[in-house]
Amino acid sequence: MPEKNSGNHAGSRLGGLAEMVKQSAATGHPPVESWNPPYCGDIGLAILADGTWTYLGSPIARPALVKLFASVLRKDADGKTYLVTPEEKVDVAVADAPFLAVEMEVLGSPPHQELVFRTNVDDVVTCGPEHPLRFAVDDRTGAIKPYLRVRGRLDALITRALTHQLLDLAVTTEPVGVRSGGLLFLIPDAGPSAELGRG
Repeated sequence: MPEKNSGNHAGSRLGGLAEMVKQSAATGHPPVESWNPPYCGDIGLAILADGTWTYLGSPIARPALVKLFASVLRKDADGKTYLVTPEEKVDVAVADAPFLAVEMEVLGSPPHQELVFRTNVDDVVTCGPEHPLRFAVDDRTGAIKPYLRVRGRLDALITRALTHQLLDLAVTTEPVGVRSGGLLFLIPDAGPSAELGRG
């Protein structure tokens, strides 16, 4: 695995990658699932549990650059997340989920209710068959953590504030769940001591 760069060379490496992504991402989300570039190792990109992107341990402060990189993320069948261009594929270490769902709008009412979410990188996704919702329970803390499929294998962790709103929408008859897009997404029984997930 290549060594992580440092100093000015590291900055130019990130800048070169950003320029490559710009050229690949003319409009919308590029077709990253169809690209098969060579694997180029770990250059020090990471996404923290709170959604912060870092490069060599330092936060990437430019929102436009974060959105640009987020547009070419891909999670492969090996379970790892990569930043992908037509020319190269590099590791992105993800602490939890690559995105956060930070805003929710409720359209209609059950059984025709639709939940529309916005992520921290401004993806707008309507929960349903193509963008399912899943509820996980943290084995260590017992926290209920809802996730929304954004695209490919990439999920958004729903923030704590939105989780409260989401649970308020739950169908209380058996089975317990949340409706959106014609589907019922089941909420697991985490027990009386369960807490809401972080975010």
